[in-house]
Amino acid sequence: MKLLRWFIIYRLIVGFVVLALGGVLQVFEGFWPAFPLYLLGVIFILMHYTIGPMRLVQLSIEEDDPDAAIAHLNKIKYPKLLFKPIRQSYYMLQSNLAFAGKDLDKAEEHLRKSLNTKSSLLKEQEGVQYLQLGMIAMQKGDSKAARENLKLALQKGLPDDDNKAAAYLQLASLEIQRRQNKIGKDYFRKI
Repeated sequence: MKLLRWFIIYRLIVGFVVLALGGVLQVFEGFWPAFPLYLLGVIFILMHYTIGPMRLVQLSIEEDDPDAAIAHLNKIKYPKLLFKPIRQSYYMLQSNLAFAGKDLDKAEEHLRKSLNTKSSLLKEQEGVQYLQLGMIAMQKGDSKAARENLKLALQKGLPDDDNKAAAYLQLASLEIQRRQNKIGKDYFRKI
């Protein structure tokens, strides 16, 4: 595992070193013997920009080390170069960190970027993202946006009953605030 961590951290440097070794080999042996090193170096460099250190972020979260996860996330300088599912996860994590830091505008911005990636691999997370947008809108006091996002969350699908109950509870609260008691009671029944 330590070797994997080391490789991910220094993958870009390793890629350039392998390219340089390919150049040296080409001088002495020719292009074709050096070609595998060139290919390997280019693959390492591409992996650095298209995957980034997201595996290290995942390991840090699993080890309950949020500071290390944040440090690894901050190493990503060009998130638009990440593969779509990885980019979507990156923006979701950034949103969660901003939400935990009470920066609601930044959290909302990152959630919108995550939704705009339109990755088909993480389609099941779309409902959760709309639920979070609804919660952010409620904290900002925008009940109309909150209601729309919570309804979208339920429409797109939520992964478990707890999330569904939270969405219905917030919708019930919003409807009762609007003096729509019948609709509010319907949401309470669904809880």
